Amino acid sequence: MKKANIGDEILVKKGKKQEQGVLLESHEPGILLLKLKSGYNIGIKKKDITNIKVFKKAEKEERREEKVKMKGKPIVELIVTGGTISSSLDVKTGAVKWLTSPSQLFKFYPNMFDKVDVKVGMPFMKASENMDSEDWIKLAKLTARALNDNNVRGVIISHGTDFLHYTAAALSFFLRDLNKPVILTYSQRSTDRGSSDAQLNLLCSANIAVSDMAEVVLVGHASISDDFCYALKGTKTRKMHTSRRDTFRPINCKPLVKIWPDKIEMISNYKKRKKGKVIVDAVFEEKVGLLKFYPGQDPKILDFYKKYKGIVIEMSGLGHVITEGKRNWIPKLKELIKKGITICAAPQTLYGRLDPYVYSPGRELEKIGVIYLEDMLPETALVKLGYVLGHKNWKGEKIKEIMLKNLAGEFNKRLGREFLV
Repeated sequence: MKKANIGDEILVKKGKKQEQGVLLESHEPGILLLKLKSGYNIGIKKKDITNIKVFKKAEKEERREEKVKMKGKPIVELIVTGGTISSSLDVKTGAVKWLTSPSQLFKFYPNMFDKVDVKVGMPFMKASENMDSEDWIKLAKLTARALNDNNVRGVIISHGTDFLHYTAAALSFFLRDLNKPVILTYSQRSTDRGSSDAQLNLLCSANIAVSDMAEVVLVGHASISDDFCYALKGTKTRKMHTSRRDTFRPINCKPLVKIWPDKIEMISNYKKRKKGKVIVDAVFEEKVGLLKFYPGQDPKILDFYKKYKGIVIEMSGLGHVITEGKRNWIPKLKELIKKGITICAAPQTLYGRLDPYVYSPGRELEKIGVIYLEDMLPETALVKLGYVLGHKNWKGEKIKEIMLKNLAGEFNKRLGREFLV
C-alpha cells in the first residue's frame, strides 16, 4: 500500500468495492475522507481499506507570483469579487477557498486568455451575501474607470450567484451613458468539479466583452449542458434555482443574445457600444426595505419601518394586501406615507404586471399613495428605490416620477406568453 498524502488523487479499495477521489484532511480518527469527482465527500473506515493506489500526487502551491503576459489581443478588465467562480478545492477542509492571484486564474481558466488579454483586479473577496451597497458603489467606480480606459474593450465581473442580480441592478442604475459591455458572470460549481460551469461562462463572457454591446448583463449557461450561454439584462434577471447551471432566468423579457465561445446571435435589441465617457451616479439610501406580504399578516409589522425612507412590498399578483377587517393595512400605510416614507408595490408572482385598477383594493392602495411598479422585479425595485432616495434633492412627486421612469430597462411595456421561460 503506497503512502498517500493530503491532496493526492487516489483509488481506495474496500473489499470488492472501490472509490476514486482526492484525499482530504479528516478530523475524525479512523476515517479516511475522500472528495469524489462528483464534488461530494465520503468517509471510509480505515480498518476496512484493503489497498490504496496513488494516481496523481498533489500539486505544490506556487509561492512565486507569475504575471499574466499581454499578447496584443483585445484587452478586457476582469474584476474578481469572490463566489464559487473564484474558488478552488481546499484539501484541508473539503470545501473551497478563494483564488487570490491572476496566475491562479490563468491556471484554472486558460482558455479565456486565448481570446483576449486580461487585466485582473481584486478589490475584495466576498461571498455575495456579505456584500452591501458600499461594495456596489466601489464596483461602479472601478468599472467606470476601466470603461473609460481607451485600451479596454469591456469589463467582466466574477461574482457569487445568490445575490448577483442585486449587484447587476445596482450597476445598471449607477453607470450612466454606458459605452461598452459590463458582464457579470458566475459559477454554480467550483473548479475542482468536472461539472463546473465556470469555463464556458468565462469564454462566453469574453465573447460579449469584445462585442458591439453596451449593456450591463449577466452571462451564464442557457441550459444544463455545456453548449451555449445567454446574456440577460441586468435589471430583468433573477436566480431561479439553487444548484442548476442555468439558474438565472430572464423575467418578463427575452434574453438579449445567445452566445457560443466563438460567436453570438442576437435575440432582442440591445444598446450598442459608443464613444464617450461613462458617468458614475453611485448613491444609495440604506434605509430601504423589502417586505413580503402574506395572508393574515398583522399590519403592525410596518411599525418596524417607521424610521426607514422607503419600502418595497411584494403584494399579490394584481397588487393587493388586506384592505378590510381588523388587519386592514390601509391605516398603517397611510401613517407611513404621511411621515414621508415612500411605499412601492412589486409583484410576488414575478411574471406579469401589477394592475391596481382591476379590483377595488388596488384602487384604494394607489389612492393613498402606493406606487405600483408594473412588471419590475422586487429585488430590482429595492435597489432602484435605494438609488432614487440616495438623491437627497429628489422629493415628493419627483420620487414617484423617477421610480416610474424606465432608467435601465427595468420596465417592459409589452409582455406575452413567450416570456414564461
